[in-house]
Amino acid sequence: MLLMRTTKKLSGAVFYILIIILCILWLLPMVFVVLTSIKTNVEFYDNALLTLPASVNWANFITAARRGKVFLYMRNSLFVALFAVPLGILVQSMCAFAFARLDIWKSNGVFAFFLFGMMIPMQSLLIPVNIGMTKVGLVNTHIGLALVYIGIQIPFGIMVMRGAFRSIPVELDEAGRLDGCNNIQLFTRVLLPCAKPAMSTLVILQFLSCWNELLFSSLLVTKSSLRTVPVGLLTFFGEQGTEYPLLCAAVLEIVIPVLIVYLVFQRYFVEGMSGAVKG
Repeated sequence: MLLMRTTKKLSGAVFYILIIILCILWLLPMVFVVLTSIKTNVEFYDNALLTLPASVNWANFITAARRGKVFLYMRNSLFVALFAVPLGILVQSMCAFAFARLDIWKSNGVFAFFLFGMMIPMQSLLIPVNIGMTKVGLVNTHIGLALVYIGIQIPFGIMVMRGAFRSIPVELDEAGRLDGCNNIQLFTRVLLPCAKPAMSTLVILQFLSCWNELLFSSLLVTKSSLRTVPVGLLTFFGEQGTEYPLLCAAVLEIVIPVLIVYLVFQRYFVEGMSGAVKG
């Protein structure tokens, strides 16, 4: 009995030690970025990576915003995300409602067909997407980029929303039918309000995806005034070298909208994902 207690305590101690080590490893890059952002270029190259600067150099944030056009790129990314995320979630929710509640032909097979889209490598879509967008005149437009993001995110969004709808009791549908709800009213007044956690999860994940996406944004948007955040950050890497303090300051600035979105919707995040898995 004593041996079992001792073994249990040791295993618990080892577990917490591993957690602490992983937390430290996870925090080190963040600490490095913060410390580098307030150093001068000379201090960055002359001192150790995690040393404190002699004085806080707040001018890096102003210089990064002006020289690197950070706020311009953030505005472009916000426009794309604010167009793609709400419209994408609406489309995904409507499709998921059809799979979860309507009696459509071979619904499981059609749902599996949509899920197959999650297995397609994004790199294989570069050429056909570029050709299609060129033919319809949507290259170098934020609308074209947002439409691509909507299409890419449809399979995952349908999976999450279908699971959320299937976890809602069918008795609510029956009560809505008794009150005279048609399919549209059942979707908008009954199921969508009950699926807020799943939608909040999709808002966080899809906003983050739009904000960080580099592959299609670098292909479809070539004008400097239309660049999004990931492509804009590449301008900090020059032929004569990279000013890492300015780069880190820019990274901290562009993280702010993502943190705001997460803090607003985070209380629904875990609940939304668990509902998708159960469904």
